[in-house]
Amino acid sequence: MRKPLIAANWKMNTTPSEAVALVQQLLPGLMAVPSVETLLCPPFISLVLISELLRGSDIELGAQNVYFEDKGAFTGEISLSMLTGYCKYVILGHSERRSLFGETNQTVNKKIRAAISAGLRPILCIGESLEEKEAGLTESVVTTHLQQSLEGITDTSMLVVAYEPVWAIGTGHAATGEQAEYTVKLIRNVLASIFDADTASAIRILYGGSANAANISEFISQPNIDGALVGGASLKPAEFIDMVEQTAKFRPRTLMSDPL
Repeated sequence: MRKPLIAANWKMNTTPSEAVALVQQLLPGLMAVPSVETLLCPPFISLVLISELLRGSDIELGAQNVYFEDKGAFTGEISLSMLTGYCKYVILGHSERRSLFGETNQTVNKKIRAAISAGLRPILCIGESLEEKEAGLTESVVTTHLQQSLEGITDTSMLVVAYEPVWAIGTGHAATGEQAEYTVKLIRNVLASIFDADTASAIRILYGGSANAANISEFISQPNIDGALVGGASLKPAEFIDMVEQTAKFRPRTLMSDPL
């Protein structure tokens, strides 16, 4: 059974004091919906403070990125050992990391391996650009992202995949529920080809890209979409809580991995 997951990616927003205030506003509403797993991913500088605020709750904490080496001369990077003890999840391969900071499927693969070895749950982000979508390359792009990012991975028990069409991120133009479901089902089929059908059916796949309270039900009602990776809307307490509450209306489910 796949428990719905709604993850908040705050990106480069909130000072530590702002992050604390945001969590204090979110906690009562989020804790009232235990049927949905909720994850907060603030900037690195707020992780320790927020971990204290979340202590004793069922709200999870995650990082927005990590480096694959444990220590060394890597100025500006954060290692897995710096995150363990505070975080349960880590977002890897986000399109902004790929487009702005030159991350590749190969570096993402190294990070996934390191995260799993450290006991952290990787959220692997994949998705096509507008140019790739218009050229009919969506299937090719997401297949390549999956195959190369997951090369050599054998332990999938902690893996989450997030489909985030680059053309929808921060644009206000989300995919439709049907569009997202089509690609997420494709992703599940690719996962079945990499691993097997049972493994693919157990992996949670999220949608990311201008998801908000007005459209979350359109995504979470789809049979293969298990939640959302939320950007801007996660900085608005009432809206993010509303998204979690709407998600709770849909029970956890195990669904199809049949071919398209």
